[in-house]
Amino acid sequence: MSTALLETLALWPESRIRETLDAATPDAVVGALSRERRDVRDLIALLSPAAVPLLEEMAREAQRLTRRQFGRTISLYAPLYLSNVCAADCIYCGFSAQAEPRHARVTLTTGEIERECAALSAMGYKSVLLLTGDAPAVATPRYIADACAIARRWFPSVAVEIYAMDQDEYALLCTYGLDSVTLYMETYERELYARMHRHGRKRDYAYRLAAVERAAAAGVRRVSIGALLGLHDWRVEGVWLGLHGRHLERYCWRTALSLSFPRLRHTPPGFQIPKPVSDAELVQMMLAMRLFLPEAGFNLSTREPAVLRDRLIHLGVTAISAGSSTRPGGYGAPECNQLAQFEIEDRRSPAEVVAMISKAGYDPVWKDFDAAFLG
Repeated sequence: MSTALLETLALWPESRIRETLDAATPDAVVGALSRERRDVRDLIALLSPAAVPLLEEMAREAQRLTRRQFGRTISLYAPLYLSNVCAADCIYCGFSAQAEPRHARVTLTTGEIERECAALSAMGYKSVLLLTGDAPAVATPRYIADACAIARRWFPSVAVEIYAMDQDEYALLCTYGLDSVTLYMETYERELYARMHRHGRKRDYAYRLAAVERAAAAGVRRVSIGALLGLHDWRVEGVWLGLHGRHLERYCWRTALSLSFPRLRHTPPGFQIPKPVSDAELVQMMLAMRLFLPEAGFNLSTREPAVLRDRLIHLGVTAISAGSSTRPGGYGAPECNQLAQFEIEDRRSPAEVVAMISKAGYDPVWKDFDAAFLG
């Protein structure tokens, strides 16, 4: 299956995408808007500069499709960082193995994981996302499996955002309560990927690309993918992300698909974001992806500021985090000074975000009810 995805991406190299973007016309955008099922050329038209004057029309169609598929519900989830130890050298990341050592590197004990889960549960959460750095020798598959088992005692839905794994390792996590995997490709541009990831297992592009398919084959109920916006041209990444999503819908149809739109904002000293993405460009990308993948969930994290998040929930968002900490131990001991992966922008409490969702005319949902239908 990973070979099929590599072949699909190879059919749309950057040069071909750019030629198609440059050739896109307003009529092509109108044509894409008029269709119920859109192909890759429609996606490119919707991502092109020619679509900018038609963003209002795209927004109305995106809202219609989202409400048809998901109603007026916005699910809530919280990230729980298990470890900030990382063996990878991702030059854009605060967890990088080469990052400056002012803050402690820690891996939570089972007791500390229990304390974090208790703190999040007290806030009302029913869905948690467990995260680690890329350090399988420290945060081993067995350690993460045990963390899933602890979290499952507190939450009906447990997801992970960790390093890429083999299928049998994902199957082990499923045995201990895992139901969802989030894994960003970071960038689909292969040469840039190599420059951004200089050491460690993460440097293997093909292995990471196929990871969510291995997770789906192992039995996870949902996979979430995304590109780290700011590393490469967002329009080109958007095409590749859309192709990846369409591929997963075809080959992993038993597994639900979600997309995330993480935007680089705070980076380590000395790293300049190569291709910053503006608010307007982020909006266009989300609208285009909703029109191309109408059945996919859209996740929105606290990387984005409150004012923007309030506006984006009308444009296809189906799940949102709140009250987040990106430090291990940051809920049970909020005064801790552990190394954070990035600084959050929206610092509102879960209760404040719930109030915002309700005021906007949506229903905040704490629990993922899909599992109930699966027994």
